[in-house]
Amino acid sequence: MNKNAVSPLMMRAKAAGSSVLSSLVCILMGLVLGYLFLLLLNAEHAWDDGLLPIIKGGFKSFGNEALEATGAHMKPLGMEIAEAAPLIMTGLSVAFAFKTGLFNIGAAGQYVLGAFGGLYCALVLQLPWWVCLLAASLCGALWGAIPGILKAYLNVNEVITCIMLNWIGLYGANTLMYQGGNSPMYFLKQAKTYTVASKSPSSLIPSKIFGWDLTKTFNYSAMTIAIFLAIIVAIAIYVILEKTTFGYELKACGHNKNAAKYAGINDKRNIILSMVIAGALAGFGAGLFFLAGVEQYNPQESTALPGQGFNGISVALLASLNPIGCIFSGVFISHLSVGGNAMKQSTFPKEIADAVSGIIVYLCAFSILFKGFFRKLFGSKLFRKKEGGAKK
Repeated sequence: MNKNAVSPLMMRAKAAGSSVLSSLVCILMGLVLGYLFLLLLNAEHAWDDGLLPIIKGGFKSFGNEALEATGAHMKPLGMEIAEAAPLIMTGLSVAFAFKTGLFNIGAAGQYVLGAFGGLYCALVLQLPWWVCLLAASLCGALWGAIPGILKAYLNVNEVITCIMLNWIGLYGANTLMYQGGNSPMYFLKQAKTYTVASKSPSSLIPSKIFGWDLTKTFNYSAMTIAIFLAIIVAIAIYVILEKTTFGYELKACGHNKNAAKYAGINDKRNIILSMVIAGALAGFGAGLFFLAGVEQYNPQESTALPGQGFNGISVALLASLNPIGCIFSGVFISHLSVGGNAMKQSTFPKEIADAVSGIIVYLCAFSILFKGFFRKLFGSKLFRKKEGGAKK
């Protein structure tokens, strides 16, 4: 056995190290560019009222003695965690499709269909929360299956069909939930859907786990076990992709569809299944968000697709398409969002906060490029060590 050979464990460590370093470099560059942007707008308040709240995120109230005395300082952190759950799921949706060679830009539409399915089962049928979550996943899966079938049998580019289906899904779901204000799901006085708590408390995702009441700990009513469900799903997706024959076949189709087909793998079936699973993940994310009561759905906002769907692309890229990494990148993107909303509005309008957060997220999308650089850097060092050992 060659003692100088690079072990598989060392190769995996190198890959993991390069992924983490690339993400950290992108985050740092994004923060620096965001700060420069704030300096150009208002140099005097760029730090205290601008970048610092973004960096603090959900921890912005920590250190405030008045809020800590009542436990209210935990609420922003609870909001950050609650909003991270759907981002993790949409990130997983995009990452899963990417792993199999598909670009699922339709996560936003699948998310909307998931919201419709989950809320219909909760507000109209008043089913238990876990059934509502399954319905949300099923609706997302069905919407994801359409571009998968078109790609598999007609070779229609999934990007085009996903973009079109995003808008079809948005207008269709909004029409069904609104119905001229007469829908049983729509609360005319608030111009939004009814709250799940008012219509069907049993449809709310539980807030207690092993006797631990999350709503009391975080002083936030929408803090539920959704984040734990998202983490469990992320681990399950990692196991499927990395430890099962099914996952190997999916990735094989993604790397080289013709070679996989030659090896006896059913490429059409795997393309469809990939999009079905990706759609189910996005729909599940919508269920985690709306069935936790974080927000009420507004079906009259027919001109805007939900940001969670597109932010899922950033989550996936920042995580270097790693399902476990999506957990951390989803929390980070949520951290930026909560921190951006905490910027002093009299100094920096909310749109500026979104712009700064957008700069950071945009730079994070380049993490894969930096990942390749660090892999080459680490690889050359390992090669030099191997050559040095051979000379000795």
